[in-house]
Amino acid sequence: MKQISILGCGWLGFPLAKSLLKNGYTISGSTTSVEKISVLENAGITPFLIRLSDVTIEGEIASFLKNSEILIIDIPPKLRGNSTENFVAKIQNLIPFIEKSSVKKVLFVSSTSVYSEENTTITEDTFPNPDTESGKQLLEAEQLLQSNKTFQTTFIRFGGLIGENRHPIQFLAGRTNIENPGGPINLIHQMDCIGIIETILQQDSKENETFNAVAPFHPTRKEYYIQKALEFNLPLPEFNESKPSIGKLISSEKVEQVLGYLFSKNKL
Repeated sequence: MKQISILGCGWLGFPLAKSLLKNGYTISGSTTSVEKISVLENAGITPFLIRLSDVTIEGEIASFLKNSEILIIDIPPKLRGNSTENFVAKIQNLIPFIEKSSVKKVLFVSSTSVYSEENTTITEDTFPNPDTESGKQLLEAEQLLQSNKTFQTTFIRFGGLIGENRHPIQFLAGRTNIENPGGPINLIHQMDCIGIIETILQQDSKENETFNAVAPFHPTRKEYYIQKALEFNLPLPEFNESKPSIGKLISSEKVEQVLGYLFSKNKL
């Protein structure tokens, strides 16, 4: 069975690695945490301590990629708060190592933040026009990888990630003056993220493709988050309805039709 390197064994990458191991893959996994090395090792993953910066790469990156035909990149930009990292430079530093390695296929975990917020349905044919710095850097990183002819890249643009110990209502509960009450939600469960990645890996022909991936479930932000606050017994969020709502609706039709994927968590 194929060997896969997963750059970023975090909230999504780690359970993905464990699932791929059960399916017979051999996994090399990276972490930036010394404490997590033993966690990866105990799970059956060959661990590597690797830190990417906009200047250099710390760690045995060549050994991490050695003998792998597939590289999964799952390291989202850290641009919240006062952070101003250059994510594009990180990918630029990584590419020469991919070129020199046995990797022939890259799967890049991206985000629907590469699309602007506007009242329309978004498909893979929609021209990306990101509003946020994170979205801008993700799109530029995508373009860098896509232009490289040494390897083939597939892009998965996930919506908001939810799953065990992760749900936006935990952040929104009790808040006031929340904008866009009528905007649609575009969320996806961790289990479906893993399922879609595994489906792509099983279909070798899906190279140089882009897939938008969110659950086909789009209630308004107001109705969804109020319902979730009630379910979790949390303070209700309050929304600002004085301004018109605006918000994109992400279509996952390509995931369902081209990949033949059936969402397991279509009611989030």
